[in-house]
Amino acid sequence: MSRRIVVIGGGLAGVTAALDCAEAGAKVSLLEVRRRLGGAAYSVLRDGIEMDNGQHVFLRCCHNYRRLLARLGSDHLVHLQPRLSIPVLSPGRPPARIARSPLPAPLHLAGALARYPHMTVGRKLGAARAARALSLLDPDDPALDRIAFGEWLAGHGQDEGAVAALWDLIALPTMNVPAAQASLALAAFVFQTGLLAGAAAGDVGFHVATLQRILGDPALRALEQAGVEVRLGWRAQSLTGGPGGGFELQGTSTEGQETIVADGVVVALPHDRAPALLEGLIGPVRALESSPIVNLHVVYDREVMEEPFAAGVRTPVQYLFDRSAAAGAPAGCQYLAVSLSGAAREMQMSVEELREEYVPALTALLPRARGARMESFLVTREHAATFRAAPGSAASRLQAGTAVPGLAVAGAWTATGWPATLEGAVMSGHAAAPVALGQEIGAARAGTPAAAGTPA
Repeated sequence: MSRRIVVIGGGLAGVTAALDCAEAGAKVSLLEVRRRLGGAAYSVLRDGIEMDNGQHVFLRCCHNYRRLLARLGSDHLVHLQPRLSIPVLSPGRPPARIARSPLPAPLHLAGALARYPHMTVGRKLGAARAARALSLLDPDDPALDRIAFGEWLAGHGQDEGAVAALWDLIALPTMNVPAAQASLALAAFVFQTGLLAGAAAGDVGFHVATLQRILGDPALRALEQAGVEVRLGWRAQSLTGGPGGGFELQGTSTEGQETIVADGVVVALPHDRAPALLEGLIGPVRALESSPIVNLHVVYDREVMEEPFAAGVRTPVQYLFDRSAAAGAPAGCQYLAVSLSGAAREMQMSVEELREEYVPALTALLPRARGARMESFLVTREHAATFRAAPGSAASRLQAGTAVPGLAVAGAWTATGWPATLEGAVMSGHAAAPVALGQEIGAARAGTPAAAGTPA
């Protein structure tokens, strides 16, 4: 008789684990409290436009995520840059660009740094020396997780100006905290994997359709085709060991209170929800702090930005994306999404306060916006968007396997070695499946990085 597996959570980690378990011949049920799949990557309909809750970007080195897209049949709905190229905007200055050359790493970025107009020659030389030192660190060294990246940068001659102009352009979107507050271990991993180890690793990938079309809907089809029972609107309340072995899961659905019995379980819930379900079986789970993301959705009556995306320097605008075609913006209009990572301050601001600060900031970056009419200004907030990638966070990231046979944990917050990214979520699902199936898991982590980093 095939093994009965229950996967709790319909994000990328849960979807990946469920597909792997079904492929291994198990009878699989996936339970998701929401009425959709995709977890933290989803779309909402506002003012007739389908808007993603956040601008989830990936890199060429995100091999596991890219393979999942192919598995779901939606890889044709993403675009991968042939070569890394990041437009950088700053008020009152011509646009700049960070682009790689055909040279091997780390020389592939030497020309971009030399031409970068937002740093003095002295700061550029200092940044090159710091990058060299960063490339020599061992991200697996536990001592690095006790050090703040900002502290390390300061010790290597990087002042606030250099951090704001260069290091935070990568640190903020990848780790969802500024460099000053990030774990050095995670920072070393991100910069080594995405920028310093391989020339092509950091080429940026975009979702050219909505996340619902790329992830949520295709995941449902793929799961059903694999024979997975998908139960939406199912809220897990408690998880205990069964009287004859295995597990008993108590929860509620549209049909009322239910009990589900399973041989193996994958708990693929977010970092702020998983501990409550796990503690009855494995004891207290050390809580991870959360870091928020705020997204501003601005629709203009005309095109105001030519680039598909851009970064901001010396402005509160961190990254902005043209989502007009993907979201179905009205003809002639342009819909820009402004992504604000590590947005603790912005979480406390009202919509009007955000409008008063960011509309002028966008106008200062985009000259054509000065004569344009703003048709819409909307805000979406994710209070617990990711775990807080601060020093000491590694100790709270659980392995895929637990002390209870058959009980697995998955999610971008688990011990993948990555910050909270699409890639890390998929890797954790792959690592959890063999645990739930009762197979041996050889890796010490929840997964082994295939090549590296990603803005998320």
